[in-house]
Amino acid sequence: MPRHTSEEMVELASRVLSDRNSTATDKRLAGSVLSQYAPHDPRAAGQRRTSEEMAELASQVLKDWKSSETAKKLAASVLSQRAQ
Repeated sequence: MPRHTSEEMVELASRVLSDRNSTATDKRLAGSVLSQYAPHDPRAAGQRRTSEEMAELASQVLKDWKSSETAKKLAASVLSQRAQ
């Protein structure tokens, strides 16, 4: 079953990218989340996959107790697009 990036995650990622106080890691994760989003192209839904590099970054964020809740939400979304 194809996975879809939720509107909630798209909004969070957009806020992170526009927030000048967001970390570089947060922004990388947010960019990855947005790259998975294809609202007007049903053929692309579920077809885009997270790279190994981004999956590794997301995994590190989830393991790091110092990571923010926002970073962990983005990381979880990134990883949810990794496997099928």
